[in-house]
Amino acid sequence: MVSEKNIKAANELKEEMQKYPVIGVLDMYKLPARQLFEIREKLRGMAKIRMMKKNIIKRALKEMQLKNISELEKYIQGEPAILFSQENPFKLAKIIDSSKSSAFAKEGDVAPKDIVVRAGQTSLPAGPAIGELQKAGLPVMVEEGKIAVKQDTVIAREGDVIDKLKADALAKLGIEPMEIGLNLLAVWEQGVIYPKDILFIPAEKYLEDLKEAFGKAFNLSVAINYYTPENITFLLSKAHSEAKALEINAGVVSPENITFLLSKANTEAKSLENKLSL
Repeated sequence: MVSEKNIKAANELKEEMQKYPVIGVLDMYKLPARQLFEIREKLRGMAKIRMMKKNIIKRALKEMQLKNISELEKYIQGEPAILFSQENPFKLAKIIDSSKSSAFAKEGDVAPKDIVVRAGQTSLPAGPAIGELQKAGLPVMVEEGKIAVKQDTVIAREGDVIDKLKADALAKLGIEPMEIGLNLLAVWEQGVIYPKDILFIPAEKYLEDLKEAFGKAFNLSVAINYYTPENITFLLSKAHSEAKALEINAGVVSPENITFLLSKANTEAKSLENKLSL
């Protein structure tokens, strides 16, 4: 049976969500209080963060009458919080991402992405550390008195739980794979859900995709002779070149090709003359 306290909290959360066009789901797991304070300051005037129990958030989302907002439920994990804002979701994601800092991994941490140890010489002197790194799964050797990693190695995949051996190995190598900051899992904006993998696509990637899409569309429009302001100059030039080639092949004389045809005829005549004189 749901307590009156939880029902009241869910109703208050629903009322709060009704006021904002942008609602996000956060995971606050292992977020230090100091960092949370700093992030709140950065978001002041742009967004509000409210930590709630999972069951209260889920209840509020299920009872909301807003299009697709209940879909946010599947993104709830860890120590959840709700973000309220009037701002563009991608602008919020950029601010949140810029506020993150790196940290050493501890036993039990979950890899936020593939953790790669690059090949090359380390600053570690040859000694007991070789065995420790090998136990962590790293191919190492001694090079000029220092420990060197033979090849690029993925020591942990995204989502893997990092054990003590790997955490210690990464610390010895000075690698800080963990990200400390708000974990924005998904954002709802007026009926549309933007998951994490969409929110944090680099701006450069968007530009590359747009360029690629434009190139493919341009090539297709040219191939099917579909005229647009972007391709008309190219298509007219292409048509002119094809018309000139057709005239020349058919021997049709025009002011534009007369010089070329006379030169071609002269060359053919000389070639014929040479053959007849043999």
